[in-house]
Amino acid sequence: MELPIDHFRLLGVSPSVDAGEVLRALQLRLDKAPEQGFTHETLSQRAELLRLSADLLSDSSLRKEYETALLKGAVGLEVPSRKEIAGLILLWEADASFEAFQLASKRLKPPQAPALGSSREADLILVSALACKEAAKQEKEERRYQSAGMLLKEGIQLLQRMGKLPEERKNLEDDLEQLLPYRILDLLSRDLGDQSSHQEGIRLLDDFVSQRGGLEGRRQKSLRSGLDQSEFEVFFQQIRKFLTVQEQADLFIAWHKEGSDEAGFLAVLALTASGFSRRKPERLNEARQFLKRINFKGLDSFPLLGCLDLLLADVELAKEKFRQSPDEKLCTWLDNYPGDDLAALCDYCRDWLKKDVLPGFRDVDSEEVDLESWFADRDVQNFVEQLERKGALGLAKAGFSFLSSLSSEQSTKDLLLSDDSEQLVEVDDEEIKEDLFNNINDDASAFAINRPFEYLHSSVLRFKDLLTPFKPLKSPFGLILVGTSLGFLAITIFFAPNIYQLVLRRNNSDLTQELTKEELGETKDDLENIDFKQDKESLEEKEVMKVKPLTSDRPDRAEILELLEVWLSSKSTFLSGSMSENLEIVARKHLVEALAKERSKDAALRQRQEIEANITSINIVSRKPRRIEVQAKVNYNDVRLDRSGNTLAQTSIKDLAVTYILGRDADVWRLHAFKN
Repeated sequence: MELPIDHFRLLGVSPSVDAGEVLRALQLRLDKAPEQGFTHETLSQRAELLRLSADLLSDSSLRKEYETALLKGAVGLEVPSRKEIAGLILLWEADASFEAFQLASKRLKPPQAPALGSSREADLILVSALACKEAAKQEKEERRYQSAGMLLKEGIQLLQRMGKLPEERKNLEDDLEQLLPYRILDLLSRDLGDQSSHQEGIRLLDDFVSQRGGLEGRRQKSLRSGLDQSEFEVFFQQIRKFLTVQEQADLFIAWHKEGSDEAGFLAVLALTASGFSRRKPERLNEARQFLKRINFKGLDSFPLLGCLDLLLADVELAKEKFRQSPDEKLCTWLDNYPGDDLAALCDYCRDWLKKDVLPGFRDVDSEEVDLESWFADRDVQNFVEQLERKGALGLAKAGFSFLSSLSSEQSTKDLLLSDDSEQLVEVDDEEIKEDLFNNINDDASAFAINRPFEYLHSSVLRFKDLLTPFKPLKSPFGLILVGTSLGFLAITIFFAPNIYQLVLRRNNSDLTQELTKEELGETKDDLENIDFKQDKESLEEKEVMKVKPLTSDRPDRAEILELLEVWLSSKSTFLSGSMSENLEIVARKHLVEALAKERSKDAALRQRQEIEANITSINIVSRKPRRIEVQAKVNYNDVRLDRSGNTLAQTSIKDLAVTYILGRDADVWRLHAFKN
């Protein structure tokens, strides 16, 4: 047999040592023989091989010839067949464990297999087990975990077949069990092109969790070795990012069927993430039904059901679910939200998606949470309409209009209209959050979800930081629009007519109420009202001419009306696919950018919008040196067309109540925000 090793490595000395050091090394090796239970005959043969190597390296002429042969490419040492087990032991001792295991395994198979029950068989099996254990250890140190696992499996199978060394086999099995999480991580983190490894990693993960008794580790104590619960939580957090949303949903559902409550909750999140990111509302409906079936102590499912109802356009049911929550902190937050219930629900839902639902999947973008795009999606609209026809939603009775201000697509900074300072102030996100909520009771922080399974029951160990915690009271969801302040809530809003096909008009009575003089702190002269018929001049003709900026210190109602008409006509022109030079003159940059984004989406779908919006009345509610609030009624009609001019959708709303906010930049008045 040829050993893949030279005399220097066999003896354990450097090629630069002299004869005296060679002899000292020999004596040390002879005095330190393996104590694992090899037969006396095999140990004697080991000593003979060591002496032969020492004799050659201590003889100057023989050593010179050997070194010359090595330089010419000579490799390996020939060992007589009767001493091959001794040679394998020396190979194992020289840290060539993988080679020793492979050679020993080969000699245990026919036609080279030794006689059953012979000392030769016993020594071969022992050196195989020892070499296998050491080779797997070396592979693990090199982070080749799957390779280490395959070596251990091969060694275990060999010992099982031979029916020998039960203690050594148990040691290998323990090593293999402890290695399992590392193997899973190794396989799942490989290049996506290696699908066979990826699927093997998923299979091992499924087996691992099932053996532990679910994510909670109900059978952890019965396992001989492996991760404790806290270590498992860290491991699970690491591997989630290598799994797709569909893979996780399949695993969580299967584990829930086996009795894992945490898996059931995660299945709801995975189904929601899959549905929202893929625009598949049926998955959200499945998540809602799944969540209703989860019934165990400590889970407040009402806000989550409310979010799912909201995403399926059942606003009234969503409100009802939120109000049914036993969490007083949540109710306090809703009551103190500086806006209406719909805006609060949307902000809660958006932050739930961004912080708790969408992170942790290989194929889901957790940064982009656009509710407007969700409700504008044709598949979503069709699905909701099907539910309506089945009577599954209360939408037709309670409908509403989603506004683009509820989108999270605003820039990091927004313009805020401050009644206190009577000027436009640029405010950073974090400053707004701090100012808005610094008067809310600090006990509200108890509503924070500090760990992902805080939803579940306190007796179960949680997966620390598996989902990003959120605190909707002290740090309101990331969350409440950047344009919010202690003063007036100035929200950038523009019409989203494509969403009207999904949901009906919202009750606007709260916006059209007359404000009293006491509420406004204004004199009678500050309130100016006008009812009129639309000017006969067409909007298209107005758009041809470039309008002049509105620079009056105190614009009258006719000037304000003209600015709003130009805004509506320019917006209509732009969304129909033409250019408009008047937009930047009458509206602030963030409104123009929002329109550009909407037009870009239409262009990608090869669609366009034909909009006609006529103001029928206006009411100047309040006037400040740098801020004017106007309430108007608008007759609104839109038609969505495909590239061939075929009608895809149509909306018509009469006397739509809209609140417009005008702000003054330097000496120019522009539209800052509007809300209907």
